[in-house]
Amino acid sequence: MFLHPEFFLLIPALALVGWFWRSLRLHSPLRMVILLLAVVALAEPVLHRQQNSLDLHVLLDRSDSTEDLIDKGLPEWQRLLEKAKPTRRDNLYFHNYAAEIAEMGADGSSFTGSRKLTRTGLALSTIAAESDEKRPSRVLIFTDGYSTEPVQEAAAQLEARGIPIDYRIVREEDANDVRLARLHFPERVQIGEPFVITITARGPNGLEVPLILRRNGATLTETKVTLTEGNATVEFTDRIPRSGAYEYEAEVRAEGDAHMGNNKASRWIEVTGGPRLVLVSRYENDPLAKVLSSLDFNVQIISDSTQLKAGLLTGAKAVVLNNVPAHEIPNDFMKALDFFVREQGGGFLMAGGERSFGAGGYFESAIDPLLPISMELKNEHRKLSVALAIVMDRSGSMAVNVDAKNTKMDLANSGAANAIDLLGPMDQVAVFAVDSEPTKTIPLTTVGNRKQELGARARKIESGGGGIYVYTALKAAWEELQKSQAGTRHVILFTDAADSEEPGDYKKLIKDMTDGGCTISVIGLGTKADPDAAFIEDVAKLGNGRIFFSDRPMDIPKIFAQETVTIARSAFLKDPVGTKATGRWSEISPKALNWLPEVDGYNLSYARPDATVSLIAADEYLGPLVAHARRGLGRTAAVSFPLGGDYSEKVRSWPGYGDFLQTLGRFLMGDVTPPGIAIRHRIEGTRLTVDLLYDAEEWGQKLAALPPKVRLQDDSGTAAYDLPWRRIAPGHFSLTRDLEEGSVVRGAVRVGEHALAFGPVNVGSSVEWSFDSARVAELRSVSAQTGGRELLDLSTAWLRPPFIAETNLRLPLGIALILLIITEALMTRTGWRLPQFALPQRAPQPKIPKAPKYKPAKVAPVMPQVKEDAPSPSPVLEEVDESARRSRFQKAKDRK
Repeated sequence: MFLHPEFFLLIPALALVGWFWRSLRLHSPLRMVILLLAVVALAEPVLHRQQNSLDLHVLLDRSDSTEDLIDKGLPEWQRLLEKAKPTRRDNLYFHNYAAEIAEMGADGSSFTGSRKLTRTGLALSTIAAESDEKRPSRVLIFTDGYSTEPVQEAAAQLEARGIPIDYRIVREEDANDVRLARLHFPERVQIGEPFVITITARGPNGLEVPLILRRNGATLTETKVTLTEGNATVEFTDRIPRSGAYEYEAEVRAEGDAHMGNNKASRWIEVTGGPRLVLVSRYENDPLAKVLSSLDFNVQIISDSTQLKAGLLTGAKAVVLNNVPAHEIPNDFMKALDFFVREQGGGFLMAGGERSFGAGGYFESAIDPLLPISMELKNEHRKLSVALAIVMDRSGSMAVNVDAKNTKMDLANSGAANAIDLLGPMDQVAVFAVDSEPTKTIPLTTVGNRKQELGARARKIESGGGGIYVYTALKAAWEELQKSQAGTRHVILFTDAADSEEPGDYKKLIKDMTDGGCTISVIGLGTKADPDAAFIEDVAKLGNGRIFFSDRPMDIPKIFAQETVTIARSAFLKDPVGTKATGRWSEISPKALNWLPEVDGYNLSYARPDATVSLIAADEYLGPLVAHARRGLGRTAAVSFPLGGDYSEKVRSWPGYGDFLQTLGRFLMGDVTPPGIAIRHRIEGTRLTVDLLYDAEEWGQKLAALPPKVRLQDDSGTAAYDLPWRRIAPGHFSLTRDLEEGSVVRGAVRVGEHALAFGPVNVGSSVEWSFDSARVAELRSVSAQTGGRELLDLSTAWLRPPFIAETNLRLPLGIALILLIITEALMTRTGWRLPQFALPQRAPQPKIPKAPKYKPAKVAPVMPQVKEDAPSPSPVLEEVDESARRSRFQKAKDRK
């Protein structure tokens, strides 16, 4: 039994209690016991003893790479472990794990979670959290050893709890497996700096396999390598002249490969340089690029929209869209812009033109909320009516559920209803539901005040069967639109990019439609890689319309809205208009600007409530020509008149053109991040680690008053989310996050009014099949660290770890103390007493014999004759009588 160290401080207290012995009357044995129990209870005694029991937690690796092997061996393992169980006090628990962990049911039910990852670290952490602290435990893992995340942290938790980790490698070597084991290069380089790319492939000895290396999807090299002793390592050099983030992908190909899932690997590299402005333009010689370059801006011109990837934003300070339509901008890039501006502190500018703002289809796009202006035209400002025919694919593929509430058909119906709601009272609409035959859901009808009724009818369309017959659908829509005299006639065709049938002589039909003043836009559910994507793209091109591809059904209603606003509620005014300054340019620059007196044309829009407008049109609309706003940490601006191309002659001849662009560019690019602070990041398997390093003297007080925040956004389209920091040491914060396989994330660390951006960071799509031998070595290491072993004989699985159970005796002692106090009180009340302890006296009293009573004889009184030598009555006898009387009085008093 263990006594608290403070027990020894009670010895002086006992001496002090002894000094008060008489006044406290502690000569009673029961009171002595009560006192001793109180002293021992205050010392918090603990009883240590070895427990003869064990909880054995068995972890079964159910990932894709081991699933079949686990199923084969599990019945035998269960039988052997149950047979070897020493006592009934021992418990056996089975847990399935892969990308998540779940306890296996008593019926041996199979694992239903995701099998794409092997999260051994998560499984071990779960056992550390759920195991009983009062019982000894062990962990036994059946796995192939290839965890997709580090396990050191989880192993440290188990080591602190005294729980050993045993393991048994379950693997079936396949001689025909060729895999790409490693793709390595620096995470970050400077512009033009050469770097080495190292690729390692593994497989059967002597086999020659093709190797392909790509950068941003373009093939850099294709060669063949020979696997000598099962390995081949090749090196390439590369240099990149532009800053940004670039994705490299390596691939090996082999006939008869046992596992195709581990043949690819990809990583991103960040190329750093000075502040960079990305200009997206369709103009061959964009005047913005010439002017900004002459003013020492580092301008990167993008004319091919296929190059617009999220990685392009790495290292950029601002993005300018110069009269580029929305359907040419990849949806992923538009969504990345929102995070780039709000969280990473970037700048964004949209310049006017016939293919910009609402006329370019940006209404309700991911860019719309960033702009300081609103794009949809008010009904009172519209000049022409529109006749719109909506053709809906109602084939069997539209019945597939997107979530618990909606099918693809439901979302398409919502898009059609949104389109109707955006039309004006003077517009006309017709809706067709088409599979093999068109069904006229809404004949050509003037909208008027019937938006709610028409929208409800559009929402009732149900999916049928077969695929959509496109030629039949377009023919029915054109026949209906020919009944209208509206100035604009347009068809929106919604179809499945993988199931669009019966092209017929569609080219002749579309030519008849365009000759009659009708245009066609197509919304394709899917991607450009789908079987019928090229066909529907050709329909949109021949119909002088736009093509939209989206593999996210939830985006369909927004795309309908974008296209409707483009046709019905947007306007580019082509007549010259005067300008009027508002005096608020000083919020951007203290230097006054001599504004141009007139512009050739502009996109009609309306300022948002939080926008600052510096220049407006001097016409009946008073539309904003130059406006800016803050969005999160970033800044955005809208210039509603063209800065290049058609309708820009007056602007380009304006003497203040260069000063205007220079000042606006500096404003958008924001402030320079002060020195003394930086971030670094790395990816291990599926785990992302981010470190924030700073000068403690310069930044310590600032970060204590306003702690840094970090946000991540992945490519799934979900909202950005916050992550918690851990303070490792002065000048060092760190965090870890487990990512989904195949995901690409970007992040930003917010420090006051500044942002430190990082990413993109990607988790390879073949992490589960990478078979990194370093992970097996790590498992062996942490097993030895915790006192575990590789378990080949399952009969030894129940080995007891050196577990000493602690039992605190404070509660039982407290209960005993209360019972004794109650007993002592009852004894005092009833008068029943235990034998008393006699206390020693200072001086023992001599025992004096009792003198006999004097009885005088009954005779006549006669004067006695006293001899001279006779003794007188003794005074001692009188004192003895008095002492006896006092003793009897004291005893009576005590009894009372």
